[in-house]
Amino acid sequence: MVASQLAAVLSKLQTLYSDHASVVSMNLFVALLCASIVIGHLLEENRWMNESITALAIGLCTGVVILLTSGGKSSRLLVFSEDLFFIYLLPPIIFNAGFSVKKKQFFRNFITIMLFGAVGTLISWSIISFGVIKFFKEMDIGSLEIGDFLAIGAIFAATDSVCTLQVLNQDETPLLYSLVFGEGVVNDATSVVLFNAIQSFDLTNTNHRIALEFIGSFLYLFLASTLLGVAVGLVSAYIIKTLYFGRHSTDREFALMMLMAYLSYIMAELFYLSGILTVFFCGIVMSHYTWHNVTESSRITSKHAFATLSFVCETFIFLHVGMDALDIETWKFVNDRPGTSIIVSSVLLALVMAGRAAFVFPLSFLSNLAHKSANEKISFRQQIIIWWAGLMRGAVSMALAYNQFTRAGHTQLRCNAIMITSTITVVLFSSVVFGLMTKPLIRFLLPHSKVTSEPSRSSSPKSITVPFLGSTQDSFEDSPKGVQQPSSIRALLTTPTHTVHYYWRKFDNAFMRPVFGGRGFVPFVPGSPAERSEHKLPQLQ
Repeated sequence: MVASQLAAVLSKLQTLYSDHASVVSMNLFVALLCASIVIGHLLEENRWMNESITALAIGLCTGVVILLTSGGKSSRLLVFSEDLFFIYLLPPIIFNAGFSVKKKQFFRNFITIMLFGAVGTLISWSIISFGVIKFFKEMDIGSLEIGDFLAIGAIFAATDSVCTLQVLNQDETPLLYSLVFGEGVVNDATSVVLFNAIQSFDLTNTNHRIALEFIGSFLYLFLASTLLGVAVGLVSAYIIKTLYFGRHSTDREFALMMLMAYLSYIMAELFYLSGILTVFFCGIVMSHYTWHNVTESSRITSKHAFATLSFVCETFIFLHVGMDALDIETWKFVNDRPGTSIIVSSVLLALVMAGRAAFVFPLSFLSNLAHKSANEKISFRQQIIIWWAGLMRGAVSMALAYNQFTRAGHTQLRCNAIMITSTITVVLFSSVVFGLMTKPLIRFLLPHSKVTSEPSRSSSPKSITVPFLGSTQDSFEDSPKGVQQPSSIRALLTTPTHTVHYYWRKFDNAFMRPVFGGRGFVPFVPGSPAERSEHKLPQLQ
């Protein structure tokens, strides 16, 4: 009886100690987040550093301190979890990317972006997968199956668009920024869809039927995820346009926008689709329709709230990756043969560089053939920068590697531990070395890249707009008047993006905006956004 009571008391004390340790860890982590933001701000003008590398360096230094104070037992404040990353941290980042993008320029440059983001990712995945099959079997690093090799290809085909965008400057290099931005989002989605398709198939016995089913599954995931995001975005626009929450509470309409955006991601995961693609296109649709249906105060709130949430999640990820890089549990498996881990990391880095070169230069050549204007073509120097800037690997690669080679954040197999440590090495090396050298490389290859143009009026839901084309092409109006009607079949074929844009605007104004709202299509209702705009018109004239 006494023994059972004593055991219960000890159990309660253990629980209290565990809860207190979690609170301490969270306090320290939030403090580190604040420190990363402050130090990143102080180093903002530094030609070498950026906020992502700053957070990564702070995470590494913190991991070293924790490792020393714990006697070499742990370097973590929190355990890296792919669920934490994919369910809570990644959705705000991807949604804000879609919500803040300049839709007109994105879809005009859509073919080039899809070439780099989808086709390029498949080419990179193929080269990395075949490379690891050839080299790793000769190195005898462990019992890896064909599914593991293909998963490695998907893991290292995923670029780190977050770090890349913090290195590039949208004012100095607008075309480079636009291509890398679009490619990064589509690349992440393609890599995750590819990874999920690999996990869902038994690839031990491959044949033509399995290959066709695999391709079909990939296309289904891609299209279904996109359509789901568009559908949820349209539903949110219709609800807010019809009910006008802003008449009574702007908090409600902003809360509905935020929850509907997150609902699109969760629904995609529920139906085994790609949440990244779903929430990205949901963000595009919401910015095109829903954002124009809410009150002015909700527009300002949503613009800054989504951007802030995305920024905090980005900093959280890099800080977490920096600390997790020194996980002693994983590194102890490769202590006896550290050379193997170094060789594996070197092979992976070489394959990443070769895989990216294999699609950047050929696809840039194809893209240039489709553009008549010299300003729209990608020069060889710009191609080198696109190749270099996309070599960085980050949290998506980490999360996919943990998903494939660990169970609940832990691994007991040596071959799996080698893959985790090699992924950590590649992520750190590529983020730091390639990230630090990108700005000097741009200044060396494009010494006169500074673009000076008058700021154009924009109703984009982001104060800092994202130019997807040169400044000369941003002068098109959103109405069909700004796009010339194709006068012949030849004009339709030579300028397909302008043609599609013209007919899309006609369809949008005739059918979509009267139902789902949008700029200029919200009916006059007391207390509505249209009323406030009506009151402001005399002041603007």
